[in-house]
Amino acid sequence: MTEEILGDQAFRKSDPHGRAAEMTYGGALSFLRRPYRRDLTGIDVAVMGVPYDGAVTYRSGARLGPRAIRAASVQLAELLAFPFGFDPFGTLAVADYGDVFLDPHHPETIVDTIAAEAEKILRQGTSLLSLGGDHFVTYPLLKAHAAVHGPLALIHFDAHCDTWDDGSETSLNHGTMFLRAKQQGLIDAGASVQVGLRTYNDSDHGFRILSAPWIHRNGAQAAIEAIRQRVGDRKVYLTFDIDVLDPAFAPGTGTPVPGGLSSAQALEIVRGLGGLAFVGMDVVEVAPAYDVSEITAIAAATVAHDYLCLLAEARGAVRQPVGDL
Repeated sequence: MTEEILGDQAFRKSDPHGRAAEMTYGGALSFLRRPYRRDLTGIDVAVMGVPYDGAVTYRSGARLGPRAIRAASVQLAELLAFPFGFDPFGTLAVADYGDVFLDPHHPETIVDTIAAEAEKILRQGTSLLSLGGDHFVTYPLLKAHAAVHGPLALIHFDAHCDTWDDGSETSLNHGTMFLRAKQQGLIDAGASVQVGLRTYNDSDHGFRILSAPWIHRNGAQAAIEAIRQRVGDRKVYLTFDIDVLDPAFAPGTGTPVPGGLSSAQALEIVRGLGGLAFVGMDVVEVAPAYDVSEITAIAAATVAHDYLCLLAEARGAVRQPVGDL
């Protein structure tokens, strides 16, 4: 028998499938109005907030990112997904796991705490969609995913390469963690691609780089084809730093860089990655104190939503396009 729920699905809805009536401007907030659950029995994807920004090198504030992304997701929970034309939760059981509890006053605990919480989820057969937080949180998330799945291909959307070498294997720095992840065998740079970069490093460290100017010249479809060729059938982790978008589309971030992708370009690329062997994703670096009319948080929520649509499609949801796409 179908549940009849009117409002506050975040704590009143027990079935992680489907949707119920909700005021977009009211009700308890969760990501896409998914019920909050720590019991992951039967859950395909857990959405976990990682509210940490102690590794930033410029503006702080991304610790409030998970809250902002959840609030920005309300309209996406109202209608069928565009351009997919289906309700992803008809196929996919998704729960909001809440936020991993962190002690920022003991930074030496941050990596192990995040990695342990993530691995606990993954060991239950549930995949993970994480909401940051600064980009350093991807490092412990990769540690957890690699512990379960082995070395991964990485699709990395960002303005920055995050492979600079600070000479330390223990520092908390959101500009170094992918070099560390490569050196520790968490990711295979030879099967990985960085998308939207527009800052300089004197080495690509083996990654394929599709810079923002390259995408502007060659287009989203060329980027999709290059990503698919690079990743192949490898298990792949997707990390999306919101500053891959030009500051015109994402001002609410800690290290904005002009010349980035538009929201339309980034969404077209993500939506074109269906069929890849995704094992996890994160969206990071939303700093709402610098946002304007929630446009950064809305973009982040949309990217995360569309990732879930790709997972639903992989489980049998069928696109129902309307009009010229």
